[in-house]
Amino acid sequence: MSLRRTLLTTRRILEQLRHDPRTLALLLLVPTALVGLLAWSLINHPGAFDSVGPKLLGVFPLIVMFLVTSVITLRERTVGTLERLFTLPLTKADFVAGYAIAFGALALVQSLLVSVLSYTWYGLAHQGVPWRISMVALCAGLLGTAFGLALSAVAHTEFQAVQFMPAFILPQLLLCGLVIPVSQLPSVLRGIADVLPMTAAVHAISPLKSNQYYVGQFAIMLAYIFAALIVGAGTLRRVTK
Repeated sequence: MSLRRTLLTTRRILEQLRHDPRTLALLLLVPTALVGLLAWSLINHPGAFDSVGPKLLGVFPLIVMFLVTSVITLRERTVGTLERLFTLPLTKADFVAGYAIAFGALALVQSLLVSVLSYTWYGLAHQGVPWRISMVALCAGLLGTAFGLALSAVAHTEFQAVQFMPAFILPQLLLCGLVIPVSQLPSVLRGIADVLPMTAAVHAISPLKSNQYYVGQFAIMLAYIFAALIVGAGTLRRVTK
């Protein structure tokens, strides 16, 4: 793995995205608009957005980044871009790391944009620390990127990549505590939920917890990010057959 090749890959991806305003809008504006829509819909219910809004800051970035990364990575293979890149001295690790850095930078912008607007224009009043919520949104975006890179390797078409969303994302939405508190789930489901990355993102936003608790939740998210990037590098194929 070469830092220079990784950064060149990052630059290529960012340049490519710069000329794709629809994808940039999906990455940066859609999560912001969704949180804003939620705040607007709960405007007649004081305190409701303060309770639900922060949790969704750990969910929306993961979903959006997962969708975009999986589709774009698969497109790189199906149109032959990846095949041509691998004729150069570019390793799979360079490719995956370049993607992770590029989309990680976008996830950072996304998390800052959503967090700033939530605490200002949308009127979020949360007992948690604002910078920690921004970090959760960033980790959620990185989780979506890492999982998109990993799962796109087993898809053959862009439609199949999108199909992973209900199979991979929806179960986590049901178990992460948004619908039913994790503590109220059956014991088996509670044990599964406690180790899911989306649950860790939701729990890391919970106010009035110990520092050790938050460290544990961030550790779960980071472990999933690194594991998914390793899987993505190991299973990356040049051509989808």
